[in-house]
Amino acid sequence: MTSRKRPTTGDDDNNLETYRIFCLDTSVSSKENLMAQKQLRRIICQLQTTIDPEESIGRVCYTCQDNLIILIATGHVGSIMVPEIQKLQQSSSIFMYCFNKEVTERCKQPLNKVKAIYSKIDELINVVRMDQKHRSRVEESLGIEILDQTSADLKGQFLHSQMLVDTLIQMKPNKHDKHNFIELCKNEYKNSRSALNLIKEFDVEYRPVKAIWWYMRDSFVYHMLNKALSVQNVDVLFPFHTIIKDIFEQLRVHQCKERIQVYRGQMLSRFDLKKLRKSTGKFISIKSFLLTTLDRRIALRLIKCSIRPTTSDDLVPVLFEIDADPHIIQTMIDNNRPFAKISKLNDNGDEREVMFMVSSTFKLIEIVDSDSLARDKIIPIIRMTWCSNYENDYKQLYDHIKNEYEREETNLLSLGQLVYRMGKFDLAEKYYCQSLREFPSNDICRSAIYHNLGMATNSKGEYDTSLEWYSKSIGLLVTSRPSDHVRIGITYNSMGNVYRNKGDRILALELYNRAISLFKHADDQNHPYVASFYNNIGIIYYEEKKYLQALDFYEKSLNIKKKHLAADHPFLSGSYDNIGIVHRYLGQYDFALKYYNRSLEIRLKSLPDQHPDIAMTYMNIAVVYGEKDDFEQALVLFHKALKIYKVSLTFSHPDVINLKDAIRRLENKMKRTETI
Repeated sequence: MTSRKRPTTGDDDNNLETYRIFCLDTSVSSKENLMAQKQLRRIICQLQTTIDPEESIGRVCYTCQDNLIILIATGHVGSIMVPEIQKLQQSSSIFMYCFNKEVTERCKQPLNKVKAIYSKIDELINVVRMDQKHRSRVEESLGIEILDQTSADLKGQFLHSQMLVDTLIQMKPNKHDKHNFIELCKNEYKNSRSALNLIKEFDVEYRPVKAIWWYMRDSFVYHMLNKALSVQNVDVLFPFHTIIKDIFEQLRVHQCKERIQVYRGQMLSRFDLKKLRKSTGKFISIKSFLLTTLDRRIALRLIKCSIRPTTSDDLVPVLFEIDADPHIIQTMIDNNRPFAKISKLNDNGDEREVMFMVSSTFKLIEIVDSDSLARDKIIPIIRMTWCSNYENDYKQLYDHIKNEYEREETNLLSLGQLVYRMGKFDLAEKYYCQSLREFPSNDICRSAIYHNLGMATNSKGEYDTSLEWYSKSIGLLVTSRPSDHVRIGITYNSMGNVYRNKGDRILALELYNRAISLFKHADDQNHPYVASFYNNIGIIYYEEKKYLQALDFYEKSLNIKKKHLAADHPFLSGSYDNIGIVHRYLGQYDFALKYYNRSLEIRLKSLPDQHPDIAMTYMNIAVVYGEKDDFEQALVLFHKALKIYKVSLTFSHPDVINLKDAIRRLENKMKRTETI
């Protein structure tokens, strides 16, 4: 087969639902097929057609692995291309439509994802409809995160997922929210008349007391929200924040009062089950809303229905058994992940159904295999207990990080700050720009937004734009609050960072010292921000190869930070990194690795997995191994850093370019060494 080209549709990672259909058909535009497509879109909104087999494979290949693909292939071309698509993880089920059923049946034998072959289009549509009705609530990912509080596996991704939910349920609604939400949904479902009718109904009739009722319907609310929660798509979750908040309020008001035991039958990926088997005794978080039942028989019935020919071989049926005791909640503040019986909120008459809030945390007690739940099949039983948010050992670090986002009012600026810390700089810039619209041109609040825009654009490598934002910020501050030494000093420091990035160390040093002078004049020289100023002066001396002076300022900075921050706070990691760098240049490699590894330990605990700062620390450690002639270890770490940069930064970002150059130099050095 020829080299595969990336599809040009531009939406391969933007599907806002979990499932999509690909139709591979040489007669895609026939009248019969156009009618069939219309009916299929009523089942799954996202449907794409192609007559090019290679393009079909390309589209599936470049679909996000959090999506599940249902392929409908027709005719002789389908029988040729299906074996290729069968191999891809994203392909969930394959249905074939062919008049010569006997010929196609012979192709099916080694292909376990080919679930059915039909010669009548109506039969095919009916089986897809019935199959999808079953699978959508059983196979969709729960979004399981594992928290190991005894090691460095305490990931920042877990902490920031929790804080994202807190921010969404605390955000104050504004007049544009509902309009933006409706427009997002209309755009997503523009090809589905039935979905557009539901969106219109929602627009007219939605009320906060009907939030769970809407979520439980087989509608755009359920499908879009579940997908967004599973993949942490903040750009979709933000428009949903009002619904998430309304569901939270309903669950909180109707919180179960007594201890309960609930069950859930679920299809789980083999990979997730393997991870859970290694995680007994650890805490896990479910990123989506978790629907369970008080009736074990209902959950078992769901499992038995799940074991069917159309089920993907990548999935296995499991039974969750969950003990939930509301008495462990000490205060209402602890109760921000409530659970409740939802029969009165859903109008379905089922008094046995219990819903847990998004990002609820559980302790995994054990996983046992049972052969009594389904005939001739072992079913894992996953036993867990529900935990309050403050039952886990990450509470202290969580509180310290959360304090960085605390404001009098949780709003777009709060969300922007959160996603900035998550390394999503484009998204942060977008929310900061949107928040500017909420304030008059001379409002002092705009100064903070200008400053944050300067930080976001600086992180993106857009230095001149960053200086423009900082100049706007400091201009408004000097005019409105000339005695505010903290905010003016911070902005001088931030401008110094940009000039340093541009290579102008003289102007950068002048701005850092100007910031320190403001704090000294206010007798506030031990303020936490002064630590940043000292750190940045240390960087200037380091760049000028005045290593002992640099080390002095780095240690001054670290000492101030330790007075104000928890031992594992991410702000400490920068100081450890910088001290490690100086020791490396002094030839003290063991000291360098000691500080670098401490920095990496903190960043792995407190930042999302794909944050650029983690990549930077990998790079620093790699350089030390390179200088110790351990080239293979250095190359492994460089590629770990590059993997993160490919996700978090653009290919033209200076850091990405520098890293690729470093890898190229190291590989050339390894080749020269091998020839000696």
